[in-house]
Amino acid sequence: MLNEALSLQSNSNGNGNGKENPKRKSPSKNKKKKKRGGRKKKMTAEQLHALNSVKEWVFLDQPSPAIGDDFGVLKTQGRVGDNILFDLHSHSIRSDGFLSPFKVVERAHGNGVKVLALTDHDTMFGIPEALEAARKFSMKIIPGVEISTIFSPRGESESEEPVHVLAYYSSCGPTRCEELEKFLANIREGRYLRAKNMVLKLNNLKLPLKWEHVAKIAGNGVAPGRLHVARAMVEAGHVENLRQAFNRYLHDGGPAYSTGSEPQAEEAVKLICETGGVAVLAHPWALKNPVTIVRRLKDAGLHGIEVYRSDGKVAAYNDLADDYGLFKVGGSDYHGRGGQNESDLGSVNLPVLAVHDFLRVARPIWCNAIRNILESYIQEPSEINLEQINRFARNRNSKGPGCGKDFIDLCFSSWLTIEERQNPEFEAIKLKFSNIAINVPTIKTN
Repeated sequence: MLNEALSLQSNSNGNGNGKENPKRKSPSKNKKKKKRGGRKKKMTAEQLHALNSVKEWVFLDQPSPAIGDDFGVLKTQGRVGDNILFDLHSHSIRSDGFLSPFKVVERAHGNGVKVLALTDHDTMFGIPEALEAARKFSMKIIPGVEISTIFSPRGESESEEPVHVLAYYSSCGPTRCEELEKFLANIREGRYLRAKNMVLKLNNLKLPLKWEHVAKIAGNGVAPGRLHVARAMVEAGHVENLRQAFNRYLHDGGPAYSTGSEPQAEEAVKLICETGGVAVLAHPWALKNPVTIVRRLKDAGLHGIEVYRSDGKVAAYNDLADDYGLFKVGGSDYHGRGGQNESDLGSVNLPVLAVHDFLRVARPIWCNAIRNILESYIQEPSEINLEQINRFARNRNSKGPGCGKDFIDLCFSSWLTIEERQNPEFEAIKLKFSNIAINVPTIKTN
């Protein structure tokens, strides 16, 4: 099951619909019947090494089992221990999704997802709720955000186009979080103006729509996006469904389309890198000039590109990633709209080698971010710096005096692998925290 769960699914019958081909001739009676599902393909040594490495990180903050393998993973877990499913692209009601962060995590768990990145548009406000839900379901959350940007070509023959960049952060979240939040807040403010302009254009097109209707759909504190406008159009009876709203009016360059105050794509990538994040180009198949964009963003620090979708690997972008030395990932881009046109959580089965390549790039970046955040507190043990450490703590129920050693031991066991903990710089940090008495949130283990 290992390689089947961690690689793209293939149809053993070759007809692509999962059913037996009625035109295919039955095998000779003299031949042995093949077992249902075919023989499992044995994993290579490289895949086994990658799987073990991924397992160690995924199960960092799980309880130590009484009987386990070398990485502390329960042998009795069976399918759970063998099927490590990542979904690196999802949305909640904190942006333009239909479900709360808790419900997104709950659904992902029901679909077998073990590691989920919540990547709402231009906000990380849903991460704490997602982390609480993940603790209940013994899942791992990668704090993320999908940043709305604009790419401006240098040649006169090409036009500007929107580009979305995914950012993935460590369990501590971003360094310089105030700077990142200000950056995201400016984009969200622009989303309000953009949505209002769309409503104005629709009214000019004799499709009456009230701003209050769009704002109500978005919800309190949520910057409206195109999807909220589209939902209002459906409810007002102007279109039959969301797809029709986009195809007729809201698509890029459409009659009701409008831009906001999106930053330049290179600026966003650079800020992600400067704040301890991993930068990935989202859905490149939606771009008009993907080669030019990838080349420029690679120069800015881009780490990876989405290549895998629920319907398989997109060969053209796989080659593009190889050409520019980018790792390859993918996710469902789940919003909770329902219907046949939306990929469900867990529908993109990343190969174990792809997951390993992602973590191989991400882990050093995240470790460096964690180290910087911890050292900032050691240098200035303020409430603000302590809050940065605990921004995405697994449980923040109460505060009280605590031992720095116990606190840092719990942090390290949740954030770092054994090898990472043995790094001299982290050992020095642990020693310094051991001599500090601090007021810390009560953090419960699973």
